Amino acid sequence: MRLKMANVSQIISKIIIKLINIYQHTLSPDHGWGRLLFSRAGCRFYPSCSEYIKQSIIERGLLIGLIFGFKRLGRCHPFSLGGYDPVRKQ
Repeated sequence: MRLKMANVSQIISKIIIKLINIYQHTLSPDHGWGRLLFSRAGCRFYPSCSEYIKQSIIERGLLIGLIFGFKRLGRCHPFSLGGYDPVRKQ
């Protein structure tokens, strides 16, 4: 049986979202017990970068969501002011 591209994209999206959830509940300095290890660390933006990528994949689909997520990661640096930056609705 052949899987259609849309089905493959949905499966990969679910896997990536599951991996982000695992990261958020373990290593993330914003969400998980990673904040015990890195008490001063945290995302400059709200929602956090990991949450932004997860929301953008859900909202825009796998490819566009990942592009938006990597653009957001590119804006996250020590000289960035950060702030409220929600995922834009379609």
